[in-house]
Amino acid sequence: MTAQTSLTTPASEADGREPARIAAHGVRLAYDQRVIAERLDVEITPGSFTVIVGPNACGKSTLLRAMARLLKPTAGQILLDGKAIAQQSPKEVARKLGLLPQTSIAPDGIRVIDLVARGRHPHQSMLRQWSREDRAAVDSALELTGTDALRNRFVDELSGGQRQRVWVAMLLAQESPTMLLDEPTTFLDIAHQYDLLKLFARLNAEGRTIVAVLHDLNQAARFADTIVMMRDGDVVATGAPADVVTADNVERVFGLPCTVITDPHSGTPMIVAR
Repeated sequence: MTAQTSLTTPASEADGREPARIAAHGVRLAYDQRVIAERLDVEITPGSFTVIVGPNACGKSTLLRAMARLLKPTAGQILLDGKAIAQQSPKEVARKLGLLPQTSIAPDGIRVIDLVARGRHPHQSMLRQWSREDRAAVDSALELTGTDALRNRFVDELSGGQRQRVWVAMLLAQESPTMLLDEPTTFLDIAHQYDLLKLFARLNAEGRTIVAVLHDLNQAARFADTIVMMRDGDVVATGAPADVVTADNVERVFGLPCTVITDPHSGTPMIVAR
């Protein structure tokens, strides 16, 4: 297997692993005594491009952290391929899904090539160290994110947008069939935002499951096949963009009076504020 193969063929064909099925059943999420969500039920269909939207502090990123095994529910459970995610080892989970967190901090003095190479950790062991497959995966990830020219630069010398693309490259190098993305377009200008979302759409078309938190409803409607709309820790609506991104839902959830029209290029819902 090479990285190029895994990025241009469905994940199930490239490495024998199907995209993971993720489900939250009756989940209660909290930080200490502050409850974020109560009795939350969400199911991610394998092979889907799911975008979670909602106002600030509604629980979007908290839900994503729970799906990634970084936050343990205080009630209910998160299932990964039908098994409680808490019962699976971090390395086992990392081979099934990769997470791009909202804020990432690189070690001081690390070069881009070395940071991206850390994405290969779930595939290595005492008996399997650095290999040609690892190198190919890293090279492909750098090329796909347009960061190959930065490979020998120090991460702390890069702009915010460049750093964000390097973190995406590390996630791509991991080659997990399911990708969890918490505001992946942060720090990127509008052209790079669309470039990155088109890359995720391509990976989704090739078999990967994509779950992303986005703030831009028009981008969510354009790229997702499923939208989960949240408010105050609850799921208000789930379904196809045309069913979820409606004027009534946008005003009820975001408090924004709007008109929803059809995007003339994509045919998807587009919000115009009133």
